[in-house]
Amino acid sequence: MSVSPMKAISIIGLMPDLDKVIKACGVSEVFHPDEVTNFYSDTRKFSHLVEKNPYSDSLAELDDTLSMAKIEAQLVDISQFNVTDEQIQNFVNSFTSKLDTLLAAVAGKQQQIDQCSTAIAQTSHFVGFDLQMDKITACKYIKANFGRLPQDSYEKLEGYKENPYVVFFPCTKDENYYWGVYVAPIEECAEVDRIFSSLYFEHCQISGMDSTPEEYLETLKAKKKQIENELEATQKQVEQYMSKEQDECMLYYTKLTELCTYFNIKSNVMKYNKSFILVGWIPAENAQTFTDNLDKIRSVECSLSDGKDELDHSPPIKLKNNWFTKPYEFYLKMFGLPKYNEIDPTGFMAITYTVLFGIMFGDLGHGLFLVAAGCVMWKLKKMELGKVLIPCGISSSIFGLIFGSVFGFEHALDGLYSTLFGLSEKPVDVMEPATTNMIIYGAVGIGFLLVVVAMCVNIYTSIRQKNIENAVFGPNGLAGVVFYAALFGGLAAQLFLQIPVLSLPYVLCLIILPLIIIYMREPLGRLASGKKEWQPEKWGEYCVQNAFELFETLLSYVTNTMSFLRVGAFVLVHAGMMMVVFKLAEMLPGVGYIVILILGNLLVIGLEALLVSIQVLRLEFYEMFSRFYSGSGRPFNPVTIKKLKNN
Repeated sequence: MSVSPMKAISIIGLMPDLDKVIKACGVSEVFHPDEVTNFYSDTRKFSHLVEKNPYSDSLAELDDTLSMAKIEAQLVDISQFNVTDEQIQNFVNSFTSKLDTLLAAVAGKQQQIDQCSTAIAQTSHFVGFDLQMDKITACKYIKANFGRLPQDSYEKLEGYKENPYVVFFPCTKDENYYWGVYVAPIEECAEVDRIFSSLYFEHCQISGMDSTPEEYLETLKAKKKQIENELEATQKQVEQYMSKEQDECMLYYTKLTELCTYFNIKSNVMKYNKSFILVGWIPAENAQTFTDNLDKIRSVECSLSDGKDELDHSPPIKLKNNWFTKPYEFYLKMFGLPKYNEIDPTGFMAITYTVLFGIMFGDLGHGLFLVAAGCVMWKLKKMELGKVLIPCGISSSIFGLIFGSVFGFEHALDGLYSTLFGLSEKPVDVMEPATTNMIIYGAVGIGFLLVVVAMCVNIYTSIRQKNIENAVFGPNGLAGVVFYAALFGGLAAQLFLQIPVLSLPYVLCLIILPLIIIYMREPLGRLASGKKEWQPEKWGEYCVQNAFELFETLLSYVTNTMSFLRVGAFVLVHAGMMMVVFKLAEMLPGVGYIVILILGNLLVIGLEALLVSIQVLRLEFYEMFSRFYSGSGRPFNPVTIKKLKNN
């Protein structure tokens, strides 16, 4: 539950050794390149290497060909595969040329089959027209028009009886159209065509039909069968060729991917006379091995510095979390990674999110269902959310045991409590009025506790960052903790324990004084840091601005605490929703009762799991993270060919 220590590395060497350095950085799979200009203030005599990647076109050509062949490219072991650039280019040219030719033949055959299928579909509509089609189309004094007419238009032909040339001869029909032909003398064609066009007649092309439709249909079917056989033979040629060449192809593909990826590192290299400079980041645990490999290159010199000494350059973040907290990195990355000098809040989030989710969705049966669903989502679909659902489902099951709820059955576990603990019923009945009040007060208490913890984390982080103003005088610092804890604790003691702690000294020392400190945090912080210019430029402007900020701070204490009421509300909502399900089920006895219970439980699980997930995430981000966490870090992205392929 921490950020891996990073080392900034600067690599300087002679240009002839650049390719060796690039390969060593890539093979290590732990090198994160960075801009040289970020580390060197005077780069006027430096120049970027402007070179076109010589491998990108070949890789793209090979990738496109494999995609057309619907072959998934795979990265394989090439540790013993050594080839020259010329050999790579020759293989790519030969392989893509041969495979493209075969694929073009397959595409051509498929196109011919599609054309035959279209012709068969059209010709079948004119079966029954027992005339030679080529002789009809060759007539000099009449013109035949083949096509289809909507059914409602066909019925409208009755209105054109006075025109002897407006006659449609149907051959076949379907649900929407009549298929057939109309014939008109050449001198009457314009008028007849206009009439049929107004009736939405659609023409069909019958060119090439030199016999009756029945005979031509048989010819088309025979031709299609022949082309299908030719297509099958060509596809076998593709399969045979790929079966022979696939292993070698994947070697070349992996080699090209590696070379292309490593060459991209050059975009971060800067040249100075005959030397080059490359900077980047490596995990501290890999620093020794990494530098040992570079030391084997004669002209190369490396210098390392700790990430904590390079905070101005924003060291990249690599999280280190255990099996329990690691799934919650999925949510953390939605907010943002921590800065290098911030704590990693994944562990804090894992505990609080899991517990809050369990409280708000406390049901033994539903919790076990979520565990099963999470396992399926992760194992079968590799969904990151599935790994989060598993601990949340377990938490729901645990709180379901406390609340005594199993798929909405509120007294199903009474026998268990009686046997194990000697209780007559479950320990917490959420629908009892007294228990309801306890749940609401408990939710506010949980909110108070978590807000105080978040403020304490902020104090610790600010001390690490040497930010005295934020750690001691800020609204989320020591002054804020004293004010918030004193106000909340005083009110709780006064209202619930009848202990009169809100005396004048108490109010002045623990409530008013911290507020004044928060109001004056900026000048106090500068004084504590030893700055000579500690006073604001304009006191009047400072006082007005900070008055509004103080009001906003006070409002945030109230709203953040009250936001946790949703924790208790969802406990009651769950019980209420299941009560509605049972009321509906009781209206349909027998099989209907079981069906309603099953469907109702599924609906509640889906709806409430979604709502609870969102609401707990909101509490994490807005009520807790906002007090101690910036989330402005950048991810550690080392150069690896696997990463290139996975992205």
